Amino acid sequence: MRYHIGDLDQQKMRDLYVGMLKPRMIEEKMLILLRQGKISKWFSGIGQEAISVGVTQALKDEEYILPMHRNLGVFTSRNIPLHRLFSQWQGKQSGFTQGRDRSFHFGTQEYKIVGMISHLGPQLGVADGIALADLLGRKKRVTAVFTGEGATSEGDFHEALNIASVWNLPVLFCIENNGYGLSTPTNEQYNCEHLADRAKGYGMESRIIDGNNILEVFSKVDELCKAMRKRPRPMLLEFKTFRMRGHEEASGTKYVPDKLMNKWAKKDPIANYETFLLEENIISQEEVDKLKEEISEEINENLKMAFDEAPVSSNETKELSEVYHKFDYQHIESKEEVNNIRFVDAISQGLEQSMYRHNELIIMGQDIADYGGVFKITEGFTSKFGKSRVRNTPICESGIVSTAMGLSINGMKAVVEMQFADFVSSGFNPIVNYLAKVHYRWNEKADVVIRMPCGGGVGAGPFHSQTNEAWFTKTPGLKVVYPAFPADAKGLLNTAINDPNPVLFFEHKGLYRSVYGDVPKDYYTIPFGKANLLRTGNSITVVSYGAGIHWALEVLEKHPIIDADLVDLRTLQPLDMDTVYSSVKKTGKLIILQEDTLFGGIASDISAMVMEECFQYLDAPIKRVGSLETPVPFAKILEENYLPRQRFESELLNLHAY
Repeated sequence: MRYHIGDLDQQKMRDLYVGMLKPRMIEEKMLILLRQGKISKWFSGIGQEAISVGVTQALKDEEYILPMHRNLGVFTSRNIPLHRLFSQWQGKQSGFTQGRDRSFHFGTQEYKIVGMISHLGPQLGVADGIALADLLGRKKRVTAVFTGEGATSEGDFHEALNIASVWNLPVLFCIENNGYGLSTPTNEQYNCEHLADRAKGYGMESRIIDGNNILEVFSKVDELCKAMRKRPRPMLLEFKTFRMRGHEEASGTKYVPDKLMNKWAKKDPIANYETFLLEENIISQEEVDKLKEEISEEINENLKMAFDEAPVSSNETKELSEVYHKFDYQHIESKEEVNNIRFVDAISQGLEQSMYRHNELIIMGQDIADYGGVFKITEGFTSKFGKSRVRNTPICESGIVSTAMGLSINGMKAVVEMQFADFVSSGFNPIVNYLAKVHYRWNEKADVVIRMPCGGGVGAGPFHSQTNEAWFTKTPGLKVVYPAFPADAKGLLNTAINDPNPVLFFEHKGLYRSVYGDVPKDYYTIPFGKANLLRTGNSITVVSYGAGIHWALEVLEKHPIIDADLVDLRTLQPLDMDTVYSSVKKTGKLIILQEDTLFGGIASDISAMVMEECFQYLDAPIKRVGSLETPVPFAKILEENYLPRQRFESELLNLHAY
């Protein structure tokens, strides 16, 4: 292996050696502990240390880096206390996830590291968001993100590269091409000669780097980082390397030909570099021996600290309290006069006032800038806030949700408009696996609101009419809001933007321009988890939300004999069951109306909870009313039959007469 010193001084060359030696020695110790059953799993980076160490040492301490599970050298190069790493791997309290996630699935703001999730692709988009925040803040920084050659086949990889290129984001996309995705060789994963060639399709630069040559890795990455700080732009780096052990230890390496293993064993990044340093008299054998002894002592001392720590304790109250980031809700009352405006205008007004209130707030979505969005909610926003804060995005929902997560990590807020709620399926993974879990896993907030124009009754067919809130009420860590009236929509949207937790904010398209209401002109908030009792009565409780509230009002006005409580839930997570329980205890009867198809919807959970808590108060079976168990049809007569509007009237009358 040929090393080119260039203008590197001897101290830096020694630092790079020590940087690689420490993670190698830790790994060798971990493999022993794995066989002893003292850790549960290990993903080895032996043979790939030069990439982690070289890239990390080329970055500044304040620059974020997003590693994977073969990048131990990233963590050690950032000088994370070893006992905390060891506690993390043993599921101890002082680990970064307090036993809630394993191995390298964690982040730490203190060391500017954002760890991976098992769904590999989203972290690439998260890097885009972190870099975007730096760019908007005029901070001359680079963000580095790692991926393997296998994950380059995921859509998130291509979305993240495209976003970074279109927006000129200073992101180093680092591909560790180590020959195999678990057992699948590269010739079965892609059909181009070099993965770096993919950069051409996105109009970005790329480099191929010998991933086993520490001086080449550090020198080239250092040079690129300096250039990217001066002129922000993305860079795709393909590091050619090899995985000397299994995907994880249990999988082994029997699928790798011996000849190939022997070839790469001769390219060991540490052994070769150590020989070079000795031959060049940059380091002596005595220094090498002393370094190994010191690192060994450091490892053993920190292992003892981790082993001596008590096992993590199980506390139900604590676990439940840490699913969400703490939100100190500030109630702001309106002080000004009201205007009678449409639902759509109330949403727009809330967004605009929040943009003035939060200078760090970024809105992203398809066609939302000069065009104003398909529903014209952000019309005129670019003239007030500029295109840097009101951003048209490529059509890549997953990448944009991940970008929003990155903005949050780097101190900003994000509102993402799904052009239609139906399209959220293309961004489902980062919502339910990244945003929802990030606080519980490593105490990081996801300050993201996803606006969801939804609902039927407008003849839009199966792909523009769904009301899919049940996909998200099931997922711990998400909040779900679904207003029915303009004033609620504005106040709840303001609260959603203030809340540092991820919020799915559903806006029924059918209400946008058909429902008017008195809305305060100034800024105000409405708390989550507080239902609104719209009508009071003693004979029956009606519970609904969104468009269902308006259908229920029509039916109740048509039948004044029905003396009903009408409960508008407003938020589905958190859910105000106390108001429902109080009403049911008074009336003895309950009917729940939802636009969503019946099975697995919010009505089912409300029904089950009322049965558990109020069974003795019920005078009749609980009724649930929802749409037909079909996709949403297009033709008007079919859609009217699909929606529960007419069925609700007959079911309400039957329950009233029970």
